[in-house]
This record gives sequence, C-alpha cells and structure tokens, in this order.
Amino acid sequence: MVVTGRLAAAAAALALLVVFVLPSWLGVLLVTGVLAVGVLIDMGAVSHARDLTLSRQPLTIVRLGRSTAVELTVLNTGTRNARGTLWDDWPDSARAGTRTHRLDLAPNTRTRFQTTLTPTYRGDRVPGPVTVRLIGPLGFAGRQTRHLVPARVRALPAFGSERLLQSKVKRLQHIEGRSVANLRGQGTEFDSFREYVAGDDVRAIDWRATARATDVLVRTWRPERNRHMTMVLDTGRISAGRVGSPGEIDDGTRLDVSIDAALLLGGLAAAAGDSVDLLAFDREVRAEVRGVGGKGLQLKLMHAMAAITPALVDTDSAGLVRAVIQRTRRRSLVVWFTTLDGAAVQENLLPVLPVLAQRHRVLIVSVTDPEVAASATRRETLADLYSAATAETIIAERALVQESLRRRGIAVVVAAPDRLADALADEYLELKRSGTM
Repeated sequence: MVVTGRLAAAAAALALLVVFVLPSWLGVLLVTGVLAVGVLIDMGAVSHARDLTLSRQPLTIVRLGRSTAVELTVLNTGTRNARGTLWDDWPDSARAGTRTHRLDLAPNTRTRFQTTLTPTYRGDRVPGPVTVRLIGPLGFAGRQTRHLVPARVRALPAFGSERLLQSKVKRLQHIEGRSVANLRGQGTEFDSFREYVAGDDVRAIDWRATARATDVLVRTWRPERNRHMTMVLDTGRISAGRVGSPGEIDDGTRLDVSIDAALLLGGLAAAAGDSVDLLAFDREVRAEVRGVGGKGLQLKLMHAMAAITPALVDTDSAGLVRAVIQRTRRRSLVVWFTTLDGAAVQENLLPVLPVLAQRHRVLIVSVTDPEVAASATRRETLADLYSAATAETIIAERALVQESLRRRGIAVVVAAPDRLADALADEYLELKRSGTM
C-alpha cells in the first residue's frame, strides 16, 4: 500500500480542525477514523495490478546521435478504472525524455505511452522495471507494483562518413566501366568474342565459335569483379585511445573512427559486388560477419559493430592472424585496423605480418591523433618545445614504420580522424582502378 500527498494534506487540515474546534481525544479519534475510512475506501475500490498487461516492441533500432520513441502499451483487462501514475525506467546513457505518464484507463481498453530516447554511445540498452502506482477514487491511497517488460534499444554507429558514399560509388562505377574497356584480354571473366588480329595469342582462339562464323574469333577476358575482402578490427586496449575532440565521430576513440571507416568501405564493397567478412578481435572474437555482400551488407555490419567496445588487454596478434587464415581460404584483401606506434609494430605486427601477407593482400589502416601534429608546431614556451620534440619523434617513428611496411609489400593508410574514411575509400578505389582488387 502507498499513501499520497492528498492524504497528508487532509490530515493536516483535520488536525487544525481538532486544535481549534474539538481539542480533545475524541476529536483525534474522529479525525483518525475519517482518514482510515477514506484509506479503506480507496484500497477497496482501487484497480488490481494483475489486471494490467504491459508490452512493447522487443527491439528498437536507432542511429547514434538521433532520437527514437519507444512505445509502451498498457491494457486494462479488469472491471475497474485504472487511475494513477506510471514510471518508465531507462539507464542514464539512453537519455530518456518523459519517463512519467499519467494513467487513466477504463476497463477493457488500452493506451500507449511513448518515451523518447537519445543514446549517447553505441550498443544495446535494456530498460528497468516499469513502476505503476494505482490510486483509489478519493486519491488517499493505492497500490504500487513493478512490472518487467522486456525490450532493447540498439544504438547503431553514427556513420558520419555516409555523406561520402554516393560520390565514391559514382567514381567506382566510372572506374569499373573504364577497366572493362581498357583491360580486355586480361583477367579470368569471359567478356566477348572479337576477330583475330596478328599478334593475338593463338590459345585465345575459340574454335567452336570460329566454326560457326566466317572469321577466326578469339575470346576476350576482363578482370574478375566479385572479389573477397576481410576487415579486421583490433579491439585491444590501443583501440580505446582517444583521438581528436570527443563527439567528432561517436565518442572520439580509435575504435569508433575505425568503425566509421569500415562502414564506408563496406558500402563501397557492396556496390562493387565484393563479398565481405568482418572480424573484431583482441584475445578472442568479439564480433563476426561472414561472406556477406549486396544491399544488406551495411546493415549487418552496423548491427555487428554496434556493441563492440575496447577490451583493456593487449591484442594477441598471432591469434588474430590465425583466426583470419582459418576463416579466409581464398586469396583476399585483408584490411587491418590497428595502430602504427613503433613499439606495437615491432612487438606485435612485424612478427606475424609475413604469414598473413604470404596468403593475402594486406592493407594496414591507422588513425593519427591530431593533437600530436598540433603539438609538433607549437613552440611558444619551454613546455611547448618539449612537447614538440616528443611529437616529432612520434611522427618520425611512424614514417619509418610505414616505409618498412611498404618495403614488405604491405599497403598502409594513415590519416587523421576526419580524413581516415575518405583516405581508405580512395585507396580501395585505386586498387580497383589498377585491377589488383
């Protein structure tokens, strides 16, 4: 049982009546009896919590940074009016709007309440219990119960680089059209027949087609279009490092920037007809997508990467390479999102990269911290000079690492957070233009 402020107000008013009109124990007993009768009337007439059926959609999806309305349906199956208040409990990170709702529901009717949510980071949100306080007709007392109403709100990555996708797809279509025109005679996909000219490889002559025609015909080929790509997200502790200002892309971590770039790359791969695998790994697999392509690719990538968070452990690079090789049998483009810090490369990447590069084409993608570049240019104070020296050392080490990787035949894309997705997409388009992807 719960009592309301109205009962307290009534008790205060009757107390004044006792003090000034009937200052005796008889007055106290009369006032107490009146209040008790009011409470009993309310408790006898209040609706039962078991008569209320609460439900809502099991899954609601929203892009990070946007708002969505979660609908709670309340059905009164009893014979009494259900009057009172309803509280919809959500975690603070969901940034719920109006959580308190007035309830006034006639028998055998239903109503719907909406709570607006604006999640602050990726992943799933699960609500707490819905608290329902039913009050009697006099408003003195009632019953309060809690109801577990299962639901989830999934905040997908913001995908800020989506604005670049359309222009990149147009470039891709232009490149593919030109490649077919310029690269006939190479590749593995049959394109068409043409007349034999002096200098053609006689092995390209199609004798069956020649028998049906009046001229000698040769087969022309074009580069294979439907390739395979594996995107690998390093979710170890290095991915938790902040780059740039918080809020630029998700919450400004290396992992968030990598996810944004991976989504743009996935959109381009889908437009090119490539199949894509995704592997998020630190010491174990955190998320995985296998052999997906076409229009549904980006949505599956978003759902897979929605709940990925950095693990505060050192990444097992050898285990990561084993996981990639086990899952990817055919030669593919492996896009590895990681860091190019000197120590991390020497200890983790260089020992295992030759094994991976022997079977696949490897592209290392790393985001730089704009603060490092900014520190290298500031020299106003003595402290700035020390910071600039440290920043220049970091930049020089990174340049040496990039050159070392390129000499090993491993492509590298390094860019600031606001440029990484664009630079990675351009590298992919260059691979398409050259016919190596």
